Order: sequence, then structure tokens, then C-alpha cells
Amino acid sequence: MLDIKLIREKPDFVRQRLATRGAGDEIKIDEIITFDQARRQALSAVEALKADRNRISKEIGALMALKKLEEAESRKQQVRELGDRIATYDKDAIKAETTLDFLMLQLPNLPHESIPPGKSAEDNPEVRVHGTKATFAFQPKAHVALCESLKLVDFARATKLSGSGFLLYTNWGARLERALIQFLLDLHITEHGYTEIAPPLMVGEQCLVGVGQFPKFKDQYYGVAEGDDAKNLGKLYLIPTAETPVANIHREEILAEKQLPIRYCAYTPCFRGEAGAAGVGTRGMIRVHQFDKVELIKIVKPEHAYDELEKMVGNAEKVLQLLGLHYRVILLCTGDMGFGSAKTYDIEVWAPGQGSYLEVSSCSNCEDFQSRRMNLRFKSETGENKFPHILNGSGTALARLFVALIETHQQADGSVKIPEVLQPYLKTDRITA
Repeated sequence: MLDIKLIREKPDFVRQRLATRGAGDEIKIDEIITFDQARRQALSAVEALKADRNRISKEIGALMALKKLEEAESRKQQVRELGDRIATYDKDAIKAETTLDFLMLQLPNLPHESIPPGKSAEDNPEVRVHGTKATFAFQPKAHVALCESLKLVDFARATKLSGSGFLLYTNWGARLERALIQFLLDLHITEHGYTEIAPPLMVGEQCLVGVGQFPKFKDQYYGVAEGDDAKNLGKLYLIPTAETPVANIHREEILAEKQLPIRYCAYTPCFRGEAGAAGVGTRGMIRVHQFDKVELIKIVKPEHAYDELEKMVGNAEKVLQLLGLHYRVILLCTGDMGFGSAKTYDIEVWAPGQGSYLEVSSCSNCEDFQSRRMNLRFKSETGENKFPHILNGSGTALARLFVALIETHQQADGSVKIPEVLQPYLKTDRITA
């Protein structure tokens, strides 16, 4: 969440930065300031009344010692009245704080000053392009046709098992998916300096709040019920990305400065309801409810965060370079940024069969937005507790990487050539029917 001190001291600045997102969140600032003032005034009144009560209580002791019982009883009545007033102000403070917390959780992060203004993806500037689009001396197939002819994915039986938006990898398809996951993990662990994590696939609501996915996007996630006990529904949720558990590993901790930077990577399946999203339920692998991903997380000192973001983007790009895929890097404009992000790069890979770019990685610096929500701090060498910056990035996501790979490396005979870096995992250089 945002720093309430920043809102108090620079409300116009916060309004201006929020307004660049185009979602109207800037109108909430006045209400936040009102409840913040109400909370502080109630707390101030409580402290003043408690001071009076303490003073009068001491007077009672002195009066009792002097046998001035009538005056002592009068003071006792004053203490009782002060106690009632304190209880009233306490309730006011709690009510104002509860509302304030709710409002603060609704506010998105402030876009970094370097973010270009814009309303939608159409306004995102292209940062760089790698390679050229694949060309073919034959009519290339889209991934659905390739998956069916090579028996990589059984779309019909996946629907029979789970409904639309799910995939059933088979034979070489399952092996290719596994090979990609292993390749991604090995690359980031051995060459990029990340520590591998295998997190739980279900988390409590506090973790989703911590990374900013709750409460705003609660309708897009899968709640888990234990058996048929409906009252337990919502105590645990299937993770939408490994970011959710991994970024929360150190929640409510105070780290030593020497522990930073922390770099984690994790493979997990990801589960997303994608409520209202166009494309869910259509045939293919572009938008599905369950997909695999290797996620990158960094917890770093604020002064190093943007350098670390550039390195993270480079780590994700390396995947596509080694796989021989054409891609471009996009900087998201203010109107297209994620809720918790201060700056985001998207990496989009070219899928020839789709005739379009597909997002396979999104790398963001959330600054201290998430660390504040999860109360994660580090103690500086001077003894000051500070909030670190938390970065997340796909390193990368499947199944769109799978799509781009088989469409790019398809051959005239209907086979798919396997990039050299994957051959040790698959023990073959080509997938054939």
C-alpha cells in the first residue's frame, strides 16, 4: 500500500500520479485524509483523557490518605466518566482505522516518474526488438493443428476432464513442457544467481492481500473448500502465480541489511479464473485457467531496485534468445500497468501461427508497495527499519512459450525442430508424428 505519510504531506502529488492511471482512484484521497484525521484526532483525545485519568487517580490516593473521602469519591466519579469517554474515542479510532485500512488497500501503486502516460496497451512504447520474425517456404500451421498432428495436447479430453480453459499434455507434449520447466529453472539457478523455491500451491488470504491481488481482484481467483464444508471456503486459495507465496516468504519479518538482495525462483502451476476475460473457453493454449510458470522474485534495497529490474528483464530475455525466438520488450504506460506495479516491462514473443506477439513475461518493480502490505522490513546498518523493494517477473510463462516454440520451429514435413539447449532434456533434436 502507499505510505500514509506521503498522502498527508503531498496529497496533490499523489492525486496527480494516480490520475495518470486513468482509473479515477485519485478521488479517494480526500476520503482517506478525512478518516486519517478522524483516527488521529480520536487517538489524540484518548491520550489526553488518559493523562487526565492518571492525574486524577493519583489525587484520589492522596485524598484517601488525608481521609478526605467525599472529595475522593468525587474524583472516582470523574475517573469513571473519563473511562466512558476514552471507550467512546477508542471505538471511534478503531472505526476510522478500519475504514482507512480498507480504503488504503483499494489504492493502486503510484507509477514511477519514468513511465510514459497512456490509456491502454496501444500507448505502450517499444523498448527493443530481438531477432526477426520466422519465415517459411511452406504454409505454417497454428499451434492447435501442430498439437493435434503431433499429439502434443489433447484439447477435447482436457475439456471432458475439467471444462474449457484447461490443457491435457500428452507424450512429447508433456515431455516438452517438463523440459522447458527444467531448462528455465537450471538457467536461472546456475547462470542468474537465483535460489530455487518449491512453495505451496494454496495460500491464505493474507498472502493475496500482501502482493496486492486482494481485495480488488478477488473475483478472479479460485477459493478452496475442504470437503463439502462451505464455511471453510475462502480460507485458502489456489495461487495465481508463484509470486503470491514466494514474495510473502519473509512477511512480517525484519531482515538484516546484509541478507539483501534476496533472489528466488520457483516453478508452479498457476490457477486463474480470468473472470470476464475474452478468450477463455476458446480452443487453444493462449488463455487458460491453469498453466505452468517459472517466476522470479527479488527483495532488494531501494537504491538498487531499478538496476535489479533491468537485470531481471535481461534474465527473462535470455530464455527467448537461447530458444531462438523473436521477441520485443514493451514498457507499460500508466494506463496499462498492474495494480501493484511502479514500473513494468512486458516481453512479447512472436508466434507465427497466430500472426501476433504473445506476452510471456512481465517484470515489475513494486517498490515498497507490497512490503508495506505484508509488513516486511529490513534493518539498515544505522539501525533504521526500512521497507525493501520487491520485484517480480515471469522467467518465463508457459503455455504461450510452448505455442511460440512449436510454431517458430515447425518444419515443412510437419515436425518440430528442438532448440539445442533443450535437446539434453528431451534426448532428441526433433518431434515427429
